[in-house]
Amino acid sequence: MSNQHGHKARKRFGQNFLHDPGVIEKIVRSISPKPDDAMVEIGPGLGAITEEILAVNPRLQVVELDRDLIPVLRTKFFNYPEFRIHEADALSFDFSQLVTDRPLRIVGNLPYNISTPLIFHLLTQSGVVQDMHFMLQKEVVQRMAATPGDNNYGRLGIMTQYFCKVQPLFEVGPGAFRPAPKVDSAIVRLVPHKVLPHPAKDLKTLQAVVRTAFNARRKTLRKALAALVTVEQLNSLGINDGLRPENLSLADFVKIADLLVDSGSLNSEADEVSND
Repeated sequence: MSNQHGHKARKRFGQNFLHDPGVIEKIVRSISPKPDDAMVEIGPGLGAITEEILAVNPRLQVVELDRDLIPVLRTKFFNYPEFRIHEADALSFDFSQLVTDRPLRIVGNLPYNISTPLIFHLLTQSGVVQDMHFMLQKEVVQRMAATPGDNNYGRLGIMTQYFCKVQPLFEVGPGAFRPAPKVDSAIVRLVPHKVLPHPAKDLKTLQAVVRTAFNARRKTLRKALAALVTVEQLNSLGINDGLRPENLSLADFVKIADLLVDSGSLNSEADEVSND
């Protein structure tokens, strides 16, 4: 579907352009940008949220992959000389290079087809971030905020909560977008912990434990983690080996990972966690 700028939403970029003024106002009110904030927007698209933030913070920076949108944004916001566009893939972009004298406030209507790996990429840079506000598929937000015992609980929620406080804010229906997606959306606020509540001795080991567990999420821990820990080791931590991975808290997974580090059972070169 085309729009007033003559740009057709591209499926390969997962583009669904926000157009509902009421929703846009509610999002910006939730973000509450200030003139001196170090604001960064991922995937500005046609600039619906961009326009509202620029009115408050003229130094906004954006990261946009679709090169056809760059001239649209430059033309639309030509009267903001401090507005900067970074033509780049957010999945590999080094957000720390944008930091000057204050932490970043990152916002975005994220493409649903890359939202999970993009969240993981951003979590690795959470040390330079004040907060993040994202529009995501509703199910993704539910997974990020899920607690032990919830069917949505898994790797995404555990690793997001390791780094951040997760606050689902409100839901957005398909009609707020052009073209309308086939799923409901939701706004989530992520606030990086100033002090990690459950710091792991080795992050990659924790990621490997969580990944291994949820690759066999329907099995009991004694089977799901059989390649990593023994029943005796689990019991020594006060963890019931008959539970399933979805029953363990973040603190429990950290305890298992720390035991492996202390015993030298798992190499810290373990692969980083992949898509949930």
